[in-house]
Amino acid sequence: MTARSRGGRREFADVGELLDLATERLARARLHYGHGTDNPRDEAAALVFHALGLAHQSAPASYRLPVAGQAAARALALIERRVRERRPSAYLTGISWFAGHPIRVTPDVLVPRSPIAELCLAGFAPWVDTARVRSVLDIGTGSGCIAIAAAHALPRARVDATDVSPAARRVARDNVRRHRLGGRVRVLAADIYDGLGARRYDIIVSNPPYVSAGEMRRLPREHRAEPVSSLRAARHGLAVIERIVAGARQHLAPRGILVVEAGNAAPRVRRRFADLPLTWLAFEQGHAEVFLAHAADLPG
Repeated sequence: MTARSRGGRREFADVGELLDLATERLARARLHYGHGTDNPRDEAAALVFHALGLAHQSAPASYRLPVAGQAAARALALIERRVRERRPSAYLTGISWFAGHPIRVTPDVLVPRSPIAELCLAGFAPWVDTARVRSVLDIGTGSGCIAIAAAHALPRARVDATDVSPAARRVARDNVRRHRLGGRVRVLAADIYDGLGARRYDIIVSNPPYVSAGEMRRLPREHRAEPVSSLRAARHGLAVIERIVAGARQHLAPRGILVVEAGNAAPRVRRRFADLPLTWLAFEQGHAEVFLAHAADLPG
């Protein structure tokens, strides 16, 4: 390292040197990753670029940019907060990315990271005719990330984004406004299907709570910084998923589909719904436990 000190403040030759130091600091701290990054280098880049006001698309060319002492101090302070507080970086910066879209986040919502982003980018093809999708329901919308990504990918669709949390709905509405989707995305108060009446949808999608009480106790501090109600579910993590599956057929169009992330509850979901022809989806970005069901195959 060639960082120098002047007046008690470290100086760096360029952004790359600052990023190297930040990466080393995070690596020594033995943090947990998994909220958009999976290693110290990417985590450090997210924090350093935010502090310096740099676009991630500018890397690696931006590594050679000079960095002022005050800006470097801001970046290092953010790195130290990440080490000290053990909170996801998105809670420190207030921003995350989902399906290529910036999403504002607060500790009232999960940090966006669902593999459903890949489905959104594909317009849920080949499982639906993208051009014919007119209505989408996002259950437990949180920040609104899935609803917003779906609306961007399905320009003819209207999206209902529901959540039981007033704080989450405020964050979702703010994100809908920021993306100028207020004419097509509605953020509604609803508990699964309660409050939706007889509405039917071409797609019902959800990243619901599915972590059991025992699993919650073993989660790293970074995950326990997220809203418990967005993670934990009763009945060994199945309570919310069971309700979603049970009522889906009554709220799907005849040729509609249900898409649900089951995460580490997937083995229990497979056993619980062994009689249903669920399709477990494959993703280009790696292994993920998300299932799809067609309306005609669901109970009810």
